[in-house]
Amino acid sequence: MGSGPRSQDADEGFCACEDAPSAKPFVRNERSKRDHQGFSLAQAFLCAAKGVGCALASQRNFRIHLVVAVLVVVAGLVLQVGATSMAVLAVCIALVMAAECMNTAVEAVVDLVSPGYHELARRAKDCAAGAVLLCAAGSVAAGLLVFVPALLACL
Repeated sequence: MGSGPRSQDADEGFCACEDAPSAKPFVRNERSKRDHQGFSLAQAFLCAAKGVGCALASQRNFRIHLVVAVLVVVAGLVLQVGATSMAVLAVCIALVMAAECMNTAVEAVVDLVSPGYHELARRAKDCAAGAVLLCAAGSVAAGLLVFVPALLACL
């Protein structure tokens, strides 16, 4: 296998942060394209889970969002905000976490294709980070709409 966490041999694929020499290739590569190989739905879900795990292992902000998400769920349960409000919170959590994963993917691809500084690379990374910021800001607004009335009702 290759030398780094994002390395890929021509005959083997990867779908996680670390190389997995014994793993079956999940990502399309030259050989799998040539041989018209596919991968199962289970392999696709495993690859997605490894991607989330990669973000969790490598991204500080992802871990921060995860801690906040746990606190939000606990607060929702303690304050008994109701099923609809919990659903809103769950969607907001999923949106922010997904945006953080996409930001991580964009940063990885930009680093791959533009190892040196380039203004377009900076712009791409800033826009991806900005998307996370917008999702987080919208989630904070939704959280306030859920939690402020629940907290006022406790007074």
